[in-house]
Amino acid sequence: MSVTSEATTLWFGDLKSGSGTTSLDSSDVAEFPVSWAARAEGVAGRTNPEELLGAAHSACYSMEFSSQLAKNGTPPESLQVTAAVTFEVGEGITGSHLLVSAKVPGISDDDFQRIAESAKSGCPVSQALAGIPITLEASLA
Repeated sequence: MSVTSEATTLWFGDLKSGSGTTSLDSSDVAEFPVSWAARAEGVAGRTNPEELLGAAHSACYSMEFSSQLAKNGTPPESLQVTAAVTFEVGEGITGSHLLVSAKVPGISDDDFQRIAESAKSGCPVSQALAGIPITLEASLA
C-alpha cells in the first residue's frame, strides 16, 4: 500500500517582496506563512522550505531510530530529534544536522551509536536527501 501526502503553497508577488502560505493538505492540520525573507534572513513568524524539510527529517529519523532500537530489544523511552537544515543564498540547501537526545534503558553507548548511524542511512527522508551532507550527534540522556 502506498500513501501520497500533499501540501500546497499559494504565493503572491515576486520572490523578494512576495509571500504566501503553505498548507498541509493531507492532514489539514496546519497552514504556514512563507516568504523569501524568512528563507534568506530568518524572519520570525514565517517559515521556509528548510524548516519544513527539517520537520520531515526529524520525524522520519525518529520513526526509523525507534524501530531499529526496538528490533535490537532496547525500545526507547523517549527520543528528542532536531534536524537543523542549512540554506545558503546562491548555493541552496547545504546540509542537515541531526541532534538526538534519547532515553534508552539497557543499551550500551556503542550499540546506541551504531544504531543511531544505521537509522540515519535507513531513514527514507535521509535517503531522499542523499545529495547533501547529513551529520549526526547522538547522546543518551
